[in-house]
Amino acid sequence: MTTTPGDGAERPPRQDPGRQPVGRRRFLGYVLAAPTLMTAAPLAAASDARAGQAGAGQGTAGIPSPEITELVDLNEVMTAAALPTSGLITVEVHTDGTVSFALPRTEVGQGITTSTAMLIAEELGVPLARVRVTLADARPELLFNQLTGGSNTTFSTYTPIRVAAAIARSRLLRAAADDWGVAVTDVTWKDGVVSGPGGRSAGIGELSPAAAGVRTERVSVALKDPGSFTVIGRPHGRVDARAAVTGQKKFTLDLDVPDALPTMVCRPPTINGTVGSVANAAEVRAMPGVTDVVVIPTGVAVRATTFGRCIDAVRALRVAWRPGSAEGASDASVLAALRDAELPMGLPPLTPSVEERFTFHFRSNSALEPNCAIADVRPGRAEVWSSLKAPIVAKEIIAARLGLPLGAVTVHVTEGGGSFGRKLFFDAALEAVEVSRRIGKPVKLMWHRADDVRQGRTHPMATSRVRISYLGDTVLGYKQRHTGVSTDLGHGIGEILTAMAARLPVGDKAFSQTFFQLSQSMPYEFGVNSRLLSETGKGFNTGSMRGVYSPDVTCARELLVDRLAARMGKDPWRFRHDVLHDDRARAVLDTAAEAGGWGRTMPAGTAQGIAFHAEYHSACAVLVEIDCRPETTGRPVRDGVTGPRVTKAVVAVDVGLAVNPRGLEAQMTGCVMDGIALTLTSSLHLRDGHFLEASWDNYFYTRQWNTPPELKVVVMPSTTERPGGAGELGVAAAMAAVACAYGRATGTMPTVFPINHGTLSFTPKPTVPPVPASPTDGLDHVR
Repeated sequence: MTTTPGDGAERPPRQDPGRQPVGRRRFLGYVLAAPTLMTAAPLAAASDARAGQAGAGQGTAGIPSPEITELVDLNEVMTAAALPTSGLITVEVHTDGTVSFALPRTEVGQGITTSTAMLIAEELGVPLARVRVTLADARPELLFNQLTGGSNTTFSTYTPIRVAAAIARSRLLRAAADDWGVAVTDVTWKDGVVSGPGGRSAGIGELSPAAAGVRTERVSVALKDPGSFTVIGRPHGRVDARAAVTGQKKFTLDLDVPDALPTMVCRPPTINGTVGSVANAAEVRAMPGVTDVVVIPTGVAVRATTFGRCIDAVRALRVAWRPGSAEGASDASVLAALRDAELPMGLPPLTPSVEERFTFHFRSNSALEPNCAIADVRPGRAEVWSSLKAPIVAKEIIAARLGLPLGAVTVHVTEGGGSFGRKLFFDAALEAVEVSRRIGKPVKLMWHRADDVRQGRTHPMATSRVRISYLGDTVLGYKQRHTGVSTDLGHGIGEILTAMAARLPVGDKAFSQTFFQLSQSMPYEFGVNSRLLSETGKGFNTGSMRGVYSPDVTCARELLVDRLAARMGKDPWRFRHDVLHDDRARAVLDTAAEAGGWGRTMPAGTAQGIAFHAEYHSACAVLVEIDCRPETTGRPVRDGVTGPRVTKAVVAVDVGLAVNPRGLEAQMTGCVMDGIALTLTSSLHLRDGHFLEASWDNYFYTRQWNTPPELKVVVMPSTTERPGGAGELGVAAAMAAVACAYGRATGTMPTVFPINHGTLSFTPKPTVPPVPASPTDGLDHVR
């Protein structure tokens, strides 16, 4: 039996900030023919309920500018695009009493398999341990309903998954009542067991066949009142935690695909260079364990019996390379191009103003799990395994590359060890397919760490110029001109924006400008405000890093807010409190300030910083304390610029309804680490068309020596009956808070990020061979 929530599902009306949405909780669905109980989980349309959304509302200072995101934001666009095909996703109740759901999203460590299982367990009334959530293979018929990004998964699937589970529960109750000849009101349900008069009982497994439908029919179901929740909103550990810590969890490279041997690629010394010729292919092919050497568009691929032998072969290759797409480029040349592409700010203001331009250098978009894929391409068919956040797009492009019908290509989505936007792209899968096609054998392809840092996706270098004009204590206007190297949106979101263009309030703006406008909002009463994006330079491999534009845009804004507060002689927290749009936003800010002890006396060279960010119906405030004293910034760290240390971080987060508060805490903790890295340590240095960094030992993501020893996450009580976006929410506020704290501790507002970019603390590894030699003295550096 399959059930589908129908188009008549009622959407809650708009509410005043802070008020609970009120409305019926009855939904229409369909029972479809099936041998056992199956219920569909279509995605509901974007809700009109903006209950308490931080940043909504009209200003009173000056003339307020209408916010596009008050009408529709990126999260809602993605949800609406998924709606037409949402009836094709099913929950299934098995005869053994377990429940399964093939999630058309990708688990990359953010915990969505856990939160999804919680939704089903809550509404179906079964123990969480009996719910199995797997990842769906690429299904082109789902169209825009199989794309993971934009903090959209829980937001878009919350209601439809519950509806499908509720319909299944209703059908099982009806099946038991019919079998026993009693009214449905005479049977009860507890932990997946239905009980009736006379001590009769039956498990959901044995009821499943009887509850299944023999034809499609429309049904009605009521969802649980949030006041009766026993699973949703309660902290739960990850359902895959035991498998992860015991090594049983399967990632792409853990899969045992017959005859799929390790494969790596010898890559060019400059970005996107191509192969001219290979001087010693036959010699390398004869090396121990090597089975194949073949030229592909991105380099020279080597297949061998182990990855160690692949590395030896890659290092032995002698390749003549042609120039790449960024030949001769450097940080300075890219910055000059950005300055030329910056949109004008208009005439100078007639009133006092604060203004600054900020620079954000290239950053690596690597996840801890190496970029990898398995491919088996044979005549007339192809099969691929990889952690893909846009598997439908991957399948379509792979089929086109191979000249195969779409049905001849199977793409399996595997769980991933991190993404942060990286896995929206499927570069490794395309390479694996190309190698397998050319040699006619299965391959297990893995990128080296140096590959992903030097040739992989990067967060674009950007500048952001901000001007805030004011008169007395009133802010009159805000302008921001954000200019960046072009962000590649060719992973599926661009197609969504094209498909929805006629329904979006952004006119005929390009993909990137539309994305920018739908993902940015102004949370403060800052009068007439405008934010515009300009992009230039397509010679780089870029991607939608966690938060996309928001971390840089928000960091620049919040630093200027601090400067404006100082100009007006106001406390940074108090000033933000007074100009925030609504009570929900102020509550988040005030909670962070109170929990972090804002305003306490601190030694010279140390300071607090506070910042606010809102997106996708959620709000976040972060308070940090930083130590910039010489004894801290000057402490020795091997091959690293130690710099300041964040000693304390407090996050207050309001996502409306937190499905799994424990998972949300983990997300916010990761966001803080991202924010620290973006402000203080993490960047790529571009010289002569290549990046100098070559692995994690010289790309300085947040390390133990600059991780705050004190970190607290405060999850605010539910302010709405629906969850908002959370996956990327805390990065922007954390980055901005660290930057503001640094400015207050040193007396100089930072304008270049990360602040240590100007100091190269390591000796760059050579680009030829592209895989650096393995270290032989690791024990000498243990501390």
